[in-house]
Amino acid sequence: MTTAAPSNIPAPPPGCPFNAEFLPPNLRKHVDPAAPVPLRMMAAKSLVPLSPSDMLGALFMLTFDADAAVRETAAKTSAGLPEKILGSALRDEEVQPQVLGYFLGMLKEKDAYAEMLVLNASTPDEAVAAVARDCGAKLAEIIGQNQLRLLRHEDILRNLCSNAQVPVSIIDSVCDFAVRSGMQLTDVPQMKAARVRLFGPEAAEAPPDPGPTAEQVLQEMGGEVTDENAAPLEEGKRLTLAQRLMKMSISEKIKLATLGNKEARGALIRDTNKLVAVAVIRSPRITDGEVLSCAANRAIMEDVLRVIYNNREWTKNMKVKLALVKNPKVPLTVTMKFLNVLRDNELKDLSRDKNVPAAVQQFAKKMLEKKTTPKRTDDK
Repeated sequence: MTTAAPSNIPAPPPGCPFNAEFLPPNLRKHVDPAAPVPLRMMAAKSLVPLSPSDMLGALFMLTFDADAAVRETAAKTSAGLPEKILGSALRDEEVQPQVLGYFLGMLKEKDAYAEMLVLNASTPDEAVAAVARDCGAKLAEIIGQNQLRLLRHEDILRNLCSNAQVPVSIIDSVCDFAVRSGMQLTDVPQMKAARVRLFGPEAAEAPPDPGPTAEQVLQEMGGEVTDENAAPLEEGKRLTLAQRLMKMSISEKIKLATLGNKEARGALIRDTNKLVAVAVIRSPRITDGEVLSCAANRAIMEDVLRVIYNNREWTKNMKVKLALVKNPKVPLTVTMKFLNVLRDNELKDLSRDKNVPAAVQQFAKKMLEKKTTPKRTDDK
């Protein structure tokens, strides 16, 4: 679906899934469909001063341009970008997922770049699944090590299993993990073999006691766990949801974390399995309020906090920064980075707050003293 453009941002070319909001305001004209062709051609030739990540986004937008020459130039430029640009941008999780998927399809034969993109958490699962179908053994091993992707998107495992270049040892390891996590895939022979290997011949067609699926829970509880605007669950229904979650496999919980609403995510973020909790914070439906709540939660898993403090968009929010600074599970090296950008009144509050870690309180006090102590000058 095309992103609606605010009044001060040019509408995207027809078919492009996002607008130019990510670009510096003075450079958005270079992807504006209403701008003269020479302006757009400058960006298509990468002659516009953009950061590596912004350049990838602009080139992707121009592959939808109405002018065939601009489209072809943008595609040619994308395929020939130098390492100094790709090496930085392909690792950036803030790049639009559609852009990362486009470049993975283009660069899948170049192992170093394909690995960067497969390791980038923002690269779409669908793009990784497409590459898994015919990639080499090294890239297949990297794909197979991303357990959250495997459980979140079944076609990744399907395609790995159909790829003749992937060693049997990797397939067996991946399938064993998937079976233990509750994934079924009765259409994949290697998964059937894994069930027999782990549970015996009687489990060939289906695992013992697979538990409810995400689809069953969503159907049973309806909009109460799918509609983001649904009222909070009544106590009885909240208990029912908790009981269903207790019986669900890891793979089905991850599906529910992706498809469910705030109520479902709130229950799943407390799961003891880190893959489930991380699936919640990485859900495309997660809200800023939920992110802030997780950042302030001292009982939250460190893996969840790591996703939050490594996300540049979320940490632009001063409330999120402060919540992370006060959370004792956040590494001190990360906390110090955030302390350096806090205002004097915020440092003052931290220096007096007995509920923050002692080291943070002391650092805040020292930083405040350094800012407020007048510089001494030698007498002449």
